[in-house]
Amino acid sequence: MRGLLLLGALLALASPAGAATPKVLAIHFDGDVNPVTQNYLCHQLSQAPKDGYAAAVIVLHTPGGLLDSKDKIVLCELSAKLPVLVWVGPNGSFAGSAGVWIAEAADYLAMAPETNIGSSTPIDSGGQNIGKDLRRKLINHEAASLRALAQSHGRNAEWADRAVRVATNATAPEALRMHVIDAIAPTVPALLKQARGVKTKPRGYVRQLAGAEIHNSHMSFFARVLNTLLDPNILPLLFLAGLAGIGFEIFHPGVVLPGALGAVSLVTALFGFSVLPISWAGLLLLLLGVGLLVADVHVTSHGALTVAGLICLAVGSIMLFQNAPAPYHTSKPLVISVAVGLGAVWAFAVSKAWQVRHKPVEVDPQMIAGSVGEVRGNGLVYVNGELWQARTPGGEQLHPGERVRVESLDGLVITVRPEPT
Repeated sequence: MRGLLLLGALLALASPAGAATPKVLAIHFDGDVNPVTQNYLCHQLSQAPKDGYAAAVIVLHTPGGLLDSKDKIVLCELSAKLPVLVWVGPNGSFAGSAGVWIAEAADYLAMAPETNIGSSTPIDSGGQNIGKDLRRKLINHEAASLRALAQSHGRNAEWADRAVRVATNATAPEALRMHVIDAIAPTVPALLKQARGVKTKPRGYVRQLAGAEIHNSHMSFFARVLNTLLDPNILPLLFLAGLAGIGFEIFHPGVVLPGALGAVSLVTALFGFSVLPISWAGLLLLLLGVGLLVADVHVTSHGALTVAGLICLAVGSIMLFQNAPAPYHTSKPLVISVAVGLGAVWAFAVSKAWQVRHKPVEVDPQMIAGSVGEVRGNGLVYVNGELWQARTPGGEQLHPGERVRVESLDGLVITVRPEPT
């Protein structure tokens, strides 16, 4: 009897450790491949083993992005201290361009039934304007890179080569049939169940993850904002808004708000310029366009400088990211629409400024006589937005805050009479 009790006690002590549910981190990657998303993903992969996760699953949906960021993500996957699984999902998702490398670097790769993968022909800085030899070198390099990932993970290296050279694509059933992926799974729990007991290549992980506790990870709000701002349609507008805000503060010191917002916009735009490959010719055209618009305010050109400035802004915005990969090209219809709208606003502002500059002076006794003002002290009266030296007909004393009416103007001194209350 005592022996049975002792055995029961030992089983009770051993069961919690043996039945401990493994934890899996599901890292949601839904967006372009760039330094912001790269930092997010690499941080999660490095932090996961420290937080006690048995594996990490990258929930992937991306059109691709920058080659440098793609290479760093692949290095993070290969050097992770835990198994890295990739699931292209949910249904309707795809892993395109740089996303194929992220997928093929996984220890275990699965796709949702209604997804696709492929189209990995690289478009790097210089795009289609580079010479044929340099482009051939780039494609050969990237093809060898993806082929090596597929071979080392026991997958179809021939398809990987075609994905780079001819941009071939595959649905989930096609990818499974050609052994481009390891499994088709409708959900992450189904993926973990199918990966149970599988020995991964080349790192040899074997995990029992069926029924694991799944913790979801998404980009922080700040990271999502930065990722949104890395938009070639937004960055030129931020750059121009920054110049306008700082210029307004320089010519109207003390307003503060336009200068502060302009500085934030300019720094954000410069951050985007440092991340994406830009054309310096496009940037110079933007600056030239701003200069021509400002010059038109001070020079009589009958609108010629404004038209030239708007053309410079439009062409500069289009050229600015011509060297960037496909997801980061500027929308030409949007640029033209903004240029037309800015031209209309600028033409209205310039016409009003011209009218004000050529308006005759309207300061004479007839204009100020009869106006009502307020006494400010020291013999000064505030009338029509100006401070005037004032006196009364009988020499009565004026009290600050008192309402007065102007009777006449003598040089720079006005004669006023207190308004009856």
